Amino acid sequence: MSSVVLNAHCDGQQIRLDEPYDLPINARLVVTILPRPEEDAAWAQFSLRNLARAYGDDEPEYPASLVKQPNRP
Repeated sequence: MSSVVLNAHCDGQQIRLDEPYDLPINARLVVTILPRPEEDAAWAQFSLRNLARAYGDDEPEYPASLVKQPNRP
């Protein structure tokens, strides 16, 4: 059987699939706990603030001529 990605949620007691799917008996599963949407939003805001600080208007523009190719053996 090939891998299939299924969306699910926990109702506080059991893991429930969001849509019906015919799972074979004793199917092997991998469960990944995803961050809550509010955690995603907090990380996005954190990232945006730090990117703005790193690439702000007061940062100098570097010309492409300063970009160096790595030395290859």
